[in-house]
Amino acid sequence: MTSTNWFHAPLAALDLEGTGGQDKDHEAILEIATVRLIDGRPDYNTAFHTLINPGRPVPHRPWISPGITDADLTTAPTTAEVGARLKPMVHGCYLVGHNVRVDWKLLHRHYPTITIAGLIDTLRLARTAVHGVHHSLTSLLDHFALTDEVTAATGSRPHRALWDTVGTALLLPTLVQHHWAREPTLTTLLGLAGIPADSHIPSPPGQPALFDLDAHPDV
Repeated sequence: MTSTNWFHAPLAALDLEGTGGQDKDHEAILEIATVRLIDGRPDYNTAFHTLINPGRPVPHRPWISPGITDADLTTAPTTAEVGARLKPMVHGCYLVGHNVRVDWKLLHRHYPTITIAGLIDTLRLARTAVHGVHHSLTSLLDHFALTDEVTAATGSRPHRALWDTVGTALLLPTLVQHHWAREPTLTTLLGLAGIPADSHIPSPPGQPALFDLDAHPDV
C-alpha cells in the first residue's frame, strides 16, 4: 500500500467541533463531518455531517463554533447513534485533517472501537510546502483560491465541521501538487505529513491550544 500513489490509499477527511479543552476528559463532540477522497478529490456523495446531542446542556462560550446552539443540539442524534453511522465511513482509513491529532484524540475518546490506518496532517505538510503564508486553514484556502469552492460545496462557513472538512479535502491535493513535481507515493506523503494513529507526540513548543481563537491553526 505505502509504495502506491498517495491518492490510491483509503483517505477520509474529518473535522469535529467540541465543547472545549477546559472540559478535559469530559469534552463532548458537538458536530462532526467526514468525506472520502477518491482519486485525490473529495467525493461529495460520501459526505456525512451532523450535530451531536451531548446529553447535557452546553452554555454559550466564545469558542463554540458559530451557529451551534443548545436548542439545536437537543434535537440532534446522540453520540452512540452517530457512531453507528460514522464507523463504516472512516474505519481503516487514513484520517486527513488540519492539526488532525487534536480531532483524533477526541474522536478516539468517544469512539474507541474505530480503528484507522494513520493520520495525515495538512498543517504539517503546509509548514513544509508553503512559505510566507499563515498556515491556518482559512488562510491557506484563500492563498490557493479555494475558499469559494468550499463555500459553494458546503453551503456553510469557516469553523463549522463540514466547511473545514471539505476545505481540508481540497487543500491536501493542492499542497501535494504544490510541493511535488509528480505524484508522491503514500510513503513519501506520510514522511512529511503522517502521524501514527497511536501517537502521543506532544505539541511542538508554542503550538496553540485547541480553543485559542487568536492562534488556533483552524482559525
